[in-house]
Amino acid sequence: SEMCIRDRDYEADNSAMGKAWDRAVEIFQERHPDVTVKREAQTFEQIQKNAKIVLTGDQVPDVMEYNKGNATAGQLASQGLLTDLTDVAKERGWDKKLPESIAQTAKYDENGLMGSGNWYGIPNYGEFVFMYYNKKLFDESGLQVPKTMDELVAVMDAFVAKGITPLAEAGSEYPMGQLWYTLALSKADSKFVRDYQFFDNPVQWTSGPAVEGAKVLQDWVNKGYINSAASGLTAEDMGTGFISGNYPMMFSGSWWFGRLADEMTDPWGQFVFPGNFAPGSSGNLWVVPENAKNKELAYEFIDITLSDEVQAIFGEQGGLPVVGGTDNITDEATKTLTDNFQNLAKDNKLAFYPDWPVAGFYDQLVSNMQSLMSGSKTPEQAMQDLQT
Repeated sequence: SEMCIRDRDYEADNSAMGKAWDRAVEIFQERHPDVTVKREAQTFEQIQKNAKIVLTGDQVPDVMEYNKGNATAGQLASQGLLTDLTDVAKERGWDKKLPESIAQTAKYDENGLMGSGNWYGIPNYGEFVFMYYNKKLFDESGLQVPKTMDELVAVMDAFVAKGITPLAEAGSEYPMGQLWYTLALSKADSKFVRDYQFFDNPVQWTSGPAVEGAKVLQDWVNKGYINSAASGLTAEDMGTGFISGNYPMMFSGSWWFGRLADEMTDPWGQFVFPGNFAPGSSGNLWVVPENAKNKELAYEFIDITLSDEVQAIFGEQGGLPVVGGTDNITDEATKTLTDNFQNLAKDNKLAFYPDWPVAGFYDQLVSNMQSLMSGSKTPEQAMQDLQT
């Protein structure tokens, strides 16, 4: 018989995901020499656009990598296109293995809203947002890694006094929205996170954490912590600016880690943003289409991706395993990265991402962040527009 796995092509062969999936397929084939594994790589856009057509047809993959969230996995789950994995998760102990803040991305209610209900996918790696810093620039200014928000502000003031813009940023794509959300979270509790991400209760936008975060953001631009011209920059501009040593700090995701390790010549380090929560979550989900022909084999493949051996590959490659410790990780920076992530996950301090709740919200977020940076909207006006 034949089993079809569909994953995403942008997880390069040399990435942690690429290496981990390769090994998972090998283990599967060792166990099932009689099964031919057919692996199809597609772009995120292809999978996203064609998911519904593919999943209602005859040539359905048995297991598929898919984005978590209301607008993606939730939508397919609510349309009955994905297998309900609740019983399988209990049987195979996946529900015990995964920390709650990781498991939440796997569960969807009957309306396709994430965070509660039945299991429709299994995550097996993670991602989060934190501060990268340039050790050379910190040392030259005699500055230490800040542990509190007050210390972070003092560090930024010291750089501004020397004529250096402290934070690499990008307003035309995701980074600025993630910074606003983190500043809001620094004034929030877990109820705010649940209300914002899962619609448990209405979110207060023009009072409380949302607007407080927007005020701090605008203040940081005004004080020169962020260059207002960054409102036209992309994430790539931000990353290359930091890599070339033009900025002492960059607040962004674990997805930059491997690239900095490869490309950055100045010594660099990392620290968790001082606050209550960090943007972050599980990585993508493995889902099993409702019409899959080999569901038992699909479950076994998913199980293998959660095995110690495959999770250890994620760990060594900086891919943030969700199961197992970090003892086997030899590289110090990779160990720090993974410890920081696992501690946040264990303490339920991963607060997902600001654009997740509603399809199409990302564009609104970007445009309102640009308005905050340019000063063309007050924090209250920007938040009112996001609320609408």
